Amino acid sequence: MGRAAALYDPNALIPFSKPFVTEHELSNLQRVLESDHSHGDGAFTRSASDRLRTITGVDNVLLTTSCTHALEMACQLLDIGPGDEVILPSFTFPSAANAVARTGARCVFVGIDPTTGNIDPNQVDEAVGPHTKAIIVMHYGGVPVDMPAIMDIARRAGIEVIEDNAHGLGVETDAGTLGGIGALGTQSFHDTKNVHCGEGGALLVRDAALLDRAEIIREKGTNRSQFLRGRIDKYSWVELGSSFLPSELNAAVLDSQLESFDEIQARRFSIWNRYSVALEQWAEDLGVELMRPADGIHAAHLFYLLMPDWDSQTDLLEHLRALGIMATFHYVPLGSSPAGLKFGRMMRPLVLAEDFSRRLVRLPLWTGMTDDQVTRVIDGVLSFGRRAPASAPLQVDTLPAL
Repeated sequence: MGRAAALYDPNALIPFSKPFVTEHELSNLQRVLESDHSHGDGAFTRSASDRLRTITGVDNVLLTTSCTHALEMACQLLDIGPGDEVILPSFTFPSAANAVARTGARCVFVGIDPTTGNIDPNQVDEAVGPHTKAIIVMHYGGVPVDMPAIMDIARRAGIEVIEDNAHGLGVETDAGTLGGIGALGTQSFHDTKNVHCGEGGALLVRDAALLDRAEIIREKGTNRSQFLRGRIDKYSWVELGSSFLPSELNAAVLDSQLESFDEIQARRFSIWNRYSVALEQWAEDLGVELMRPADGIHAAHLFYLLMPDWDSQTDLLEHLRALGIMATFHYVPLGSSPAGLKFGRMMRPLVLAEDFSRRLVRLPLWTGMTDDQVTRVIDGVLSFGRRAPASAPLQVDTLPAL
């Protein structure tokens, strides 16, 4: 029996992420299934939207089928198209870049702050040119981007800001609540996120002048929402759109999740804080950088380590997997990716983003983790460096979680 097999107990696997079930999902779903309204824009869509308004402080909230679709809607709302450029971080999920490229516009990838993984405002400022139409920022791990600096750049250039807030629901800063600072914000409710409905998202429309069009785009290009409110006597196809509205089944799950938002966040912060305290000395001894958000502001969406180099990143991941602990890396930078080279450009090689990606290790962090599971993860990390890495790692899927 190999060393990894001896250490690995399939009954004790700690997954990287596991969707949390709150109190009312099943009863909410039963209500929908017993009703005559399971398509979107019903009672649970309205309730979940109201809860999001309270959490985000944004009056205009539209549930969507995904954060990806919310980003696509945002680009259409800003009339981004061929000949335009949109600045975005190279270290982010492909959804933002896809949303830009689908319009025919060009992505301009810039680098990151190596202490947070967030977009670097200095490079954004440098990248602004005559064809720049918008800036997309992503609050990595729910740690705020320097939004005062970004908004100042946008004002001076006369362009808009889209916040990809997939990680940062409810995070409050001096500049405002994340997702509600730029003209448009997007949220993700994928099942890897703090709050989820399997697959889902939301578009936050801070600029109320964009709301009517946003509703039209979400409703397949029709003004059906205005018809349902009695503003017009019939509805028609008025511009390009798609079916971006989630069903009441998704909204029913999301509504229960949002109802438990404070409970979810409290548990996730408890786990995050245990990692931060327990691993501090180990990190100092091994030259590892722990996630250290400025002013302690973050969403407890993830907890990461920055290993000294790529080899030690790989070694730690293999070591933990041999112990049945599914840690993972994250984004491969987009600027140097095959699609990034086709649909975008960089002003220079983005070495800090590449370095961040090659050193990053994310630990399991999900609301339903038990104290014993958290202890196992901590003990597994602490044992790394005291003995050689496992020589025969488990054969598991190494694709990063979203």
